[in-house]
Amino acid sequence: MAWSGAIRIESKLLLRFLLLSAAMAWAGASAPAALAQSAPTKSVPAKSSPASSKSAPASAAAPDAPPDEVAPGQPVSDSVVDLAGWILATEDNRGMPFAVIDKAAAQILIFNAAGKVQGMAPALLGSAFGDTSAPGIGDRELKDIPMNDRTTPAGRFRAGFGPAASGERVLWVDYATSVSIHPVLVSKASRREKRKERLASPEPDDNRITHGCINVSPDFYKKVVAKIFKNGGIFYVLPDTMTAQEAFPGFEPPATRIASAGAAQSR
Repeated sequence: MAWSGAIRIESKLLLRFLLLSAAMAWAGASAPAALAQSAPTKSVPAKSSPASSKSAPASAAAPDAPPDEVAPGQPVSDSVVDLAGWILATEDNRGMPFAVIDKAAAQILIFNAAGKVQGMAPALLGSAFGDTSAPGIGDRELKDIPMNDRTTPAGRFRAGFGPAASGERVLWVDYATSVSIHPVLVSKASRREKRKERLASPEPDDNRITHGCINVSPDFYKKVVAKIFKNGGIFYVLPDTMTAQEAFPGFEPPATRIASAGAAQSR
C-alpha cells in the first residue's frame, strides 16, 4: 500500500510516546505537553480504486511522510522508542533536534526538537563491536587504526558542523575521537568495500564496515541530516555491550521506572 512507510514510522512511535507520557513520572509529573502535542500522527491515505492500489509501489510513502529508507519489515526497536520517550520526558535534548542510532539494527532515526520524526535510514557503523574509543584514536590516520579499535562509541554526544583535516566541513558527532556522520563516499575504497551495497542490503549484519564514523546515503544526508542539524544537535548512540543505563546516565526503561515508583509508594 502506498502509505505503508508512513504507518510503519508514525503509528508505532505515536503509540509508544503516548504510553510513555502517561507512565513516566519524571519530575513528579507526566512528560512535557510537547510530547503529546508534537508526537507524530498517522497519515491517512486517500481512497483509490483497486487498480490504482495495485499499481502503487509497495515501498512508496505518503507525500507528507518523513523519509524512510529502512527495508520493509524492519521495525523500530523498543530500545529506540524507550530512549526517545525518555529524552522527551526529561527534555534531555535541551530543545535541540536529536538522532538515535541503533547499532544492533544499523538504523538511525532523526527527530526535530519537539520529538517529531523527520526520517529514518540504515547506517554503516564501525566494523568493530564495542562502545568506547581507544585512547588517542582521534589523532591517528585511518590506516593506522587497527581493526579492533574501529568502534562507533556509544553514549550522548553534542554534534555540530566543523572543519576536517581535509578542509571539508563535516558534521562531527564526537570531535575528540574523530567520529562524524557523512554520506557514503564515492571512492575506490568505498567501492572496494561495497559500502553502497551494504547500505542497501535488507539486513544489518553487513553494515559494520567503517573506521568508526556513521555513513548514510547521500540523499538522506542532504535532505534530512544536513537540514535538521544545520545548527547542531544531540546524537544518542545505543550500545553494543554496555547497558543503556551505563551509556546514558539517568535513563531507566519504562518498566524499571514504573516498578521503582510502585515500590516507593508501597513503602
